[in-house]
Amino acid sequence: MGQDQPLLLIVMLAAVGYFGKLWLDDYRAARAGRADPRAFPGAVPSLRPIATIVAVLGALALLAAETAGEYALGISGEQSSITALFGLYTLAAAFAEELIFRGYIVIEQRGRAALIGGIVGASVVFALLHPFLWEWQDGALQFDFGPKAWFSTAVVFASSLWFYTVRFWSWNPTRSLVPCIAAHAAKNLGVFAIKYAQGFVAGWW
Repeated sequence: MGQDQPLLLIVMLAAVGYFGKLWLDDYRAARAGRADPRAFPGAVPSLRPIATIVAVLGALALLAAETAGEYALGISGEQSSITALFGLYTLAAAFAEELIFRGYIVIEQRGRAALIGGIVGASVVFALLHPFLWEWQDGALQFDFGPKAWFSTAVVFASSLWFYTVRFWSWNPTRSLVPCIAAHAAKNLGVFAIKYAQGFVAGWW
């Protein structure tokens, strides 16, 4: 998603907002005991608040490790600059990505090995879709295989594994997406806060 196209970002925010409302309607129905069998995946209460708390803490621990790793490798200055609008979009994207990957892209009811294999495979795809090793620039696909690109991709992969863990661990018996969305949003908000503190937030849009 190019942050140099603010109108497109606004359209995407509106689209995610629309689907977010539909998901929330399903969630509220499930909470009221009127669950729809055709509801969006994970649109149910998590039942155990501790699951969401630990999910968020785990995501922030990953962010802390990522930040420390960037300083240790001397690549903290290679951050990309973002706008405040793009930062807002990343919060909306946290919901959209969780709905797609942790909601729909799962292999259930085929055994534990299939579930874990699917999680690893989907996490690889999830990591590669983030534009660190590649970038569309000037009408052409550009590749970057430097330390920062590999490190950031590895962090996204690890984050995906954590979000899948949160969805399927025993603390979340209803397989709710609430802990996953909260953890992902917390991490993205933390990234924005760190970028702002480091001077990598450039304007509103």
